[in-house]
Amino acid sequence: MILGWGIVTPTLKNTFRKPTISYYSTILFQNDPIKHKHRNSLVELLFGVSQFGYSKLKNPSSCNLLLPRISALLCLHFSSFPRMLQSLDEMPQRAEYCPKNNINVLLELLTYSDSRPYIVAVMIAHSLAIKIGTFSHLPIATSLLSYYSRAGNLGSSLALFDETCKKDTIFWNAMLTACIDNHCFQRGLDFFVYLMEEQSGFDSTSLLHVVSALSHLNNLQKGQIIHGFSFKTAMLFLDNKLYNGFIDMYAKLRDLSSSELLFVEMEHRDIVSWNSVMTGCLHNDYPEKTLWYLRELTHSGERVDHTSLSSAIAAATSLSDIGCGEAIHGLAVKVSCENGLQISVSNSLISLYSQFGDVAAAEIVFGSMQYQDVVTWNAIISGFASNGMVLEAFDSLYEMHLFESPKPDSVTMVCIIPLCSELMLLKEGKSVHGYVIRHLLSLDLSVTNSLIDMYMKCNSVGKAELLFSTVPTSDLVSWNTMISGYSKNGHNKEAKILFKELLSSCLHLNLSTLFAILSSCSSHEGLKFGKSIHSWQLKLGFSSNILAVNSLMHMYACCGDLVSAFSLLQMIISTADVACWNTIIVGCTNIFQFQKALETFNLMRRNGSIKPDTVTFVNVISACGNLLLVSEGKAIHALTLKTSDGLDTSVQNALITMYGRYHDVESAKLVFNFCTNRNLCSWNCLISALSQNKNGRETLEQFLHLELKPNEITIVGILSACTQLGILRFGRQIHGYTVRNGFQYNSFISAAFVEMYSSCGRLDIAIKVFRSSPEKATAAWNSMIAAYGYHSNGRKAINLFQEMLKSGIRPTKSTFVSLLSACSHSGLVEEGMCYVDSMLEEYGVEPVTDHHVYIVDMLGRSGKLQKAFSYIKQLQTSPEPGVWGALLSACNYHGDIEMGREVAELLFELDPQNVGYYICLSNMYVFSGRWKEAVELRNVIEDKELKKPTGFSLIDVGIG
Repeated sequence: MILGWGIVTPTLKNTFRKPTISYYSTILFQNDPIKHKHRNSLVELLFGVSQFGYSKLKNPSSCNLLLPRISALLCLHFSSFPRMLQSLDEMPQRAEYCPKNNINVLLELLTYSDSRPYIVAVMIAHSLAIKIGTFSHLPIATSLLSYYSRAGNLGSSLALFDETCKKDTIFWNAMLTACIDNHCFQRGLDFFVYLMEEQSGFDSTSLLHVVSALSHLNNLQKGQIIHGFSFKTAMLFLDNKLYNGFIDMYAKLRDLSSSELLFVEMEHRDIVSWNSVMTGCLHNDYPEKTLWYLRELTHSGERVDHTSLSSAIAAATSLSDIGCGEAIHGLAVKVSCENGLQISVSNSLISLYSQFGDVAAAEIVFGSMQYQDVVTWNAIISGFASNGMVLEAFDSLYEMHLFESPKPDSVTMVCIIPLCSELMLLKEGKSVHGYVIRHLLSLDLSVTNSLIDMYMKCNSVGKAELLFSTVPTSDLVSWNTMISGYSKNGHNKEAKILFKELLSSCLHLNLSTLFAILSSCSSHEGLKFGKSIHSWQLKLGFSSNILAVNSLMHMYACCGDLVSAFSLLQMIISTADVACWNTIIVGCTNIFQFQKALETFNLMRRNGSIKPDTVTFVNVISACGNLLLVSEGKAIHALTLKTSDGLDTSVQNALITMYGRYHDVESAKLVFNFCTNRNLCSWNCLISALSQNKNGRETLEQFLHLELKPNEITIVGILSACTQLGILRFGRQIHGYTVRNGFQYNSFISAAFVEMYSSCGRLDIAIKVFRSSPEKATAAWNSMIAAYGYHSNGRKAINLFQEMLKSGIRPTKSTFVSLLSACSHSGLVEEGMCYVDSMLEEYGVEPVTDHHVYIVDMLGRSGKLQKAFSYIKQLQTSPEPGVWGALLSACNYHGDIEMGREVAELLFELDPQNVGYYICLSNMYVFSGRWKEAVELRNVIEDKELKKPTGFSLIDVGIG
C-alpha cells in the first residue's frame, strides 16, 4: 500500500471510475484558506494532462506512475514531509517506463506548498534522475540547477554546472539567474565574462541578467558598455525585455534622463516599459513625473496594471495629495472591475489612506479584499500604529495570529514593537518578544534591534543589555541603539565604554553613531569626550553636514562652551537653517545665558533669510521674562502676532509666563482668554502667574474652573496660593486629592505641603508629611529647614541640615537661604556665620542677594550693627536695596539713629519710590524725640505722593 493513499484508494482501487477535477480539488482545498487560488494549475499538475490523459488511467503502468505523484502531493499538502519523500522514492519501482520530462513534473510537485523548494527533496530528485538515467538530458540538468538555486543552495548549482560537459545558452542563462537570485552579482558578471571567453552562444536574456547585476552593483559605467554592446549587436531592438531592463537600470543608477530618453526612443512600448519609467521616476524622487506618465499611459491605449497603479499611489502618498490618491483609487476600481483590485494595489491604498489619517477608508479597503497577504496586514497594523490607534493595532495582530494565515513576519513585529516603545508598554513588549522567540523571528536583526530599542525606552536597560549580548552577529544599528539608549537613560559612562568597544570592532561609524554618543556629553563633565567626538566627525567627513554640525553645537551649548558653539555657527552661517539658530538659542536659555540668547536672536533677524519658528519664539520670550525686559518682551509678542506662530499654544503659554514675571497679571489673563486651544500647560501657566503675584484667591477661582485633570504642576501652584492665604481647609482638600491620585510621592508636592502646613501653623503635620515622603528631593529638605526657621526652631533646622548632608544630598543656594533664615530667627549668630564661611569653601555655593539679606539681618538682630555695615561695604558687587533695608530695620530695632540715617540716605537713592524706608526713618526720629526731623520727612512723603500699602488680615470664608 502506498503511504498517504488512504484518502483516494476507495475511488481508484475499487472502481477505476474517471475521477472529476472537483473531487480532487475538494480533497486538496477542504481546509485551505487560499481556497481556489491554485486549483487549476495543481489539478493539471496532479493528472499530468499533457502526458496522462483520463483514458490512460486504466493502464496499470500509467496508474502506478501517477499514484505516487498523487500520494506525494496529498502528503505534502497535509504537511507529511517524510511520507512525501517515501512516495517519491517509490516512483521508479512502480513505473514500467519513465519519460525524461517526468523529473520536471516531480520538481514542480515538490514546490507546490512553498515558492522555496525543500533542499532535501531536490537532492532526492537529483539522485532519482541519475538512477533512471535522465541526468545527462540537458533540460533535466538545467531544471535541477534552477531548483537548487531556488532552494538557496548556490553551491550545489555551481557543482552541477561544473559537472555538466555540454552547455547550451539556456543552461548558461540558468546559471546567471542562479547567481542573481542568490545576490551573488559579481559572480554572475564573472560567469558572463567566462561565457564570452568560451565563445559560447548568448542571447538577450543573458544580457538582461548582466544588466540586473550591474544595477545591484551600482556600476553605471559597465552598464553603459553593455548598452553599447547590445546596440551594436542589434539585440536591443529585437527584445523588449532587454530594452525595459536598460530603462530600469538607468533609473536605479540615478541616471533618470538616460532612462527617459530610452523610453522616448522605444518604438514598441509595452506595459513593462511604462512601469519601469514610472518606478524609476519615483525612485529618483520625482513623484510628479510618475503621475504624468500615468496620465500618458491611460491615453496610450495600453492597459494599466497593478504595478502602474501601485507606483502612482506611492507617488500621490509622497506628494501628500489625497485628492490625487482618491482619483487613482477610482481608476483602479474601473480597470479592475471584473476581478477586483490586485493585492498590491489594495496594500498601497491602505498605506495611502493611513498616512492621511483616514483610517476608516483604509479599513474599508482592507475589508473589501478577498484575500489579505502579510503585506496587507502589515499595512493596516502600521496605519493603526501611526495614527495612535494602539488597541486596534494589537487587535489586528491578535486576529492575524488567530487565523494563522498569513502568519506575522518580521515586518509585522517591526511595526508593532515601536508602539510598545513609545507608550512604555513593557508588559506587552515582553509578550511580543516571547512570540518572536517562539517563531524564530529573532533571527531577523531588524526585529532584535527594535526589541533592544523598546527595552531601552521602557527603562529596562538590563534586558536590553542581555538581548544585545546574546545576538550572534550585531550590526551598526544594534550598537547605535544601545549607545543611544544608554545616553537617554543617563548611563553616560556605559555609553562611552560601548562607543570605545565599537571603535575596536572595525565597524564603519555613521552619522547616527555620532548623534547617539553626543547625547551622553550633555554636561560640563562630558566636554572633553565631546571634543574627541568632534574630531571623529571631522575624520569621517561630516564637517559640512548641517545635522552633524547642529548636534555638535547642541553638545557644546549643553556643556556651557558657548564660544565653540558660536564658532561652529559662524562656519555654516551661510547655509544654516532655523534649526541651527534654535540650537544656539535653546542652549543659551538652558544654561541661563538669556542675554546671549537674545543677542543670537537679533543676529538671526539681521540675517534676513531665516524666519523664526515656534521654538525660537518660546525660548526668546522665556529669556525676556527672566531678564524682566518688558519692552523687548512686548515687541516679540507683537512679532508673533504678525505670523501664524502667535496662535500656537506653546507660544501663548510662554507669553502667559512672561507677563506673570512682569507682574502684569491682566496681560497674562488676556493672552489666556485669547488662547483657543488651551491645554493643561496653559492653565498651569496662568495659575503659576497668579500665584507668583500673590493673587491667591484668583488662583483658587481659576482652579475651580479648570476643565482638565490637574497634574503635579497644578497642585504645586494651588498649594502656593493656599500658603499665601493661609487656607488650611482648602489645602487639606488638595492633600486628599493628591493621595487619591497617587501624587503624594512627588518630592516637589511634598515640599509644597510642608511649606503650606508650616505657614498655616501646623508644624506637626508638616513634619509628618516630610518624614512620610519616600524620596526627599532638595526642595523638600529646604522647605522643612525653612519651616523650622519660621517657628524659631533654629537648632532643629541645623540638625536637619546635618541629616541632609549624611543622606548624600548636596545643599544648594536655596538650602543656605533657609538655613541662614532659621539661624537669624533663632539668634544663632555664631552657627550662622560658620555656615556662611563654609558655603563657598566646602560646597561651592556663591552667596547671592538673599544670603546677604539674612546675614545682615542675623548680625543686626544680635546688635552687631557695625559688623553688619562692614560686611555690606566689603561686598564686591553693589548691594541690592534689600540688603541695606535689613540693616535699616536693625538700626530701628536697636535705636541707632546715626547709622540708620546714613543707611536711609543710601536707600532713598537706590529705591526712591519705596515709602517703607521713609516711614522707618521717621519712626526712628519719633522714638528718639526728634519731632522736627520726623515732620520734615513726613512732608517729603506727601510731596512725592508716596503712599504706604494698606495692611489687611485674612479669614477663611470659603472659595466659590
